[in-house]
Amino acid sequence: MAHFYLIVSQQEPNRYPYLKHVYANETMEVILDRRLAERRERQARPASERRRTDRRSRNVSDALKQYGWVLARGR
Repeated sequence: MAHFYLIVSQQEPNRYPYLKHVYANETMEVILDRRLAERRERQARPASERRRTDRRSRNVSDALKQYGWVLARGR
C-alpha cells in the first residue's frame, strides 16, 4: 500500500491543523515542513558516493512557496 506525505509550508502554519484533520489517515501523513534551509552544496564530491540517488528526488520548495503545501509519495 502506498504511503503519502502532505507537507505544509512553515509560512502557512495555520493550514496545518485543518489539513491534518481532513486528510490524515493510515496512508496519508500530514507534516509541517521542518527544513531550516536548502542543503548546502559541497565543494568537492566524496571519493565514493554511498547513496544511489539523493533522497530528496524532487524539489518541493517551489510548490511549498506557491501553494503552501505539497503532496509527496513515501517509500
